[in-house]
Order: sequence, then C-alpha cells, then structure tokens
Amino acid sequence: MSDDQGNIHNLFSKADEPKLGAIDTSTVIRRSKARRLPMQLATGGALALAVGGLAFGGAQLIPTASPVAGSAAAESDETESADGDMAAGGQSIKRAPAEKVNFCTGTLAEVAPAPSGLVFSVDFPDASAGSVLVIGTVTLTNNGSAPVVGTTLADPAITVSSDGIVKWHSNGTMTDVVQSVDLAPGESLEYAASFKPVECGVEDDSAESFPTDLPALPAGEYEVSALIDFSSDGPVELVSGPADTITLK
Repeated sequence: MSDDQGNIHNLFSKADEPKLGAIDTSTVIRRSKARRLPMQLATGGALALAVGGLAFGGAQLIPTASPVAGSAAAESDETESADGDMAAGGQSIKRAPAEKVNFCTGTLAEVAPAPSGLVFSVDFPDASAGSVLVIGTVTLTNNGSAPVVGTTLADPAITVSSDGIVKWHSNGTMTDVVQSVDLAPGESLEYAASFKPVECGVEDDSAESFPTDLPALPAGEYEVSALIDFSSDGPVELVSGPADTITLK
C-alpha cells in the first residue's frame, strides 16, 4: 500500500472512532474558581464580604456576594481579572468596600494601618438610649511623613459595637459625593458622621437597607469606629483608627 493510500485509510479509520466529549469551558472555569481561597481583609484573621457597589475617584468596588456575617468574600465571575483579583478602575482590590467590612452580630474586623499614614479619630457624644440619631465627627489625619493627595467619599462608614460584636453599621444607599483629600504631614480633615443607636440582626444585612423599626440599644457603654476608602494613584486604601467609647443613658 502506498503512503497516500495508508494516510487515506488512517483518516477514515479515525473518523469511525468514538470522539471525546466537548470541553465545557464554563464548568472548568467555575470549578477552578471554587478552589480559590478567599482573600483575607486584614491582620488578625478578620475576613470581610465584598458586596454592594461603590464608586469614587475613578475606582469602583464591585459587588460579588450576599452578606453572611463572618463569611469570606466570593469572587465575581464578571469582574474577575486573569489573576483572580477584582478589578476596580484599573486598580486591584482584594477586599470589601468600607461599608461592607462589618456585619450585624459579627466580630468587629481588625484593620491594618493604611500605608499612606492616614488615620481616623472618632468623636461622638454620650446620648440617651432610644435617641433617633447620634451626630458626631470623624477626623482624617495624615500621620505619615509625606503629603497625601487623593479622594474619599464624603461619608465615613460608622460601626457601633460592644465587646467586639457589631451592633449596628452604616447601611443603605451610600452617597456618591466625592471629598478631595490633600493633607501635608500632621494636617487633618473633618467629616460629619452619625449613627442610629439600634441593634441589627443577621437577616437585616440581606436587605438593601435596615428596617425602620429595629430595637433600640439598651443603656450602657459602646464603641463607635469609622472606616473609609481612600483612592489615589496607588491601590485603594482602607483607612481606620481607634474607636470612641460612648455611653447611652
């Protein structure tokens, strides 16, 4: 048999052989993602969900998962880059936005200091138990050795906790107003802030905003802390600081 005849024979012989099933690429990708470990938010082993949308300073924090207190972030199929990070305005973000770091009845997250040297200080007055709203201030200070220029949202994310357990946190539609930040070392910028002295539950984090009839926090001492996302030429930073202790009378 000539070479040409042999090739033709082999061609038709292989055509009769059973073919392998087509590769389901979506299944392969989905299984690959399922094996990835969740990203850790900060030191101390605190994990945070990446849920809800937030845009400022050209960076967008992408919604990915439903809130479950103490759970890890699930990555978004639509926004995931090739290396598994969440893409945000050309920047890589591996954590939740500020208002989605703490969840009702969960453990208060431990957040690493911002690399820029920015730090929050919180000042809220004592108030009556059953107050409708408690108003205070949050001050952003550049504790670093170099000027810091960038943007944040106008409203910090406030969390009320007791003995390290979250009782209430900022929720609902967040403002899209942008606050410019231009601080020399030692300079500060003040934000208006407020919180409702009520107690939320796990189920309340599943809604777009908390119900209006949440039970009032009982009289006692509580810690009030603040977080905010700072956007500059580098990665988006999560700015935190020490909590302020207040008394509800």
